[in-house]
Amino acid sequence: MATQETAGARSGDAAETREERVNRELMELLNELRVALPGVQFLFAFLLVVPFQEGAEEMSGFQRDVYFVTLVAAVVATALLIAPAAQHRALFRRPDKEDLLRRSNRHAVLGLSVLALALVCAVLLVTDVLFGLPLAVVVGGLVAVLLGWLWIGSPVVQRARDGLGD
Repeated sequence: MATQETAGARSGDAAETREERVNRELMELLNELRVALPGVQFLFAFLLVVPFQEGAEEMSGFQRDVYFVTLVAAVVATALLIAPAAQHRALFRRPDKEDLLRRSNRHAVLGLSVLALALVCAVLLVTDVLFGLPLAVVVGGLVAVLLGWLWIGSPVVQRARDGLGD
């Protein structure tokens, strides 16, 4: 028998059962991932054609290494970001959705982290090819700081301000 819990303190919703909360949170997570997936899939598609472009054989060893890290990071990010939807479908109508929600949340956080690495590396690679390594390192670092702030720093500050440490 589900117990009544008040989620209103955090979400502004009326009281909902634990099962209702888990279902809502799982659907919210899956909807959020729908936003990230097209970006990572577009990046991956772009990366797949790079080696077949004219001039790709002229890439330096460093550029090839950065390209490979970017490609692998895009594949890993894709796998992690799609995993929640795939597991939700595979475990459809199974009783323990809370475990699925916890696991899916971990996959999403890891997927976004690896996506950030792929984005930074992609910017590093393109900027190196166009302008050289010194500027590429600066721009790549700025992109890393931007993503770190928007995706991690700002939410952590907001949670601390709201008194939600969990």
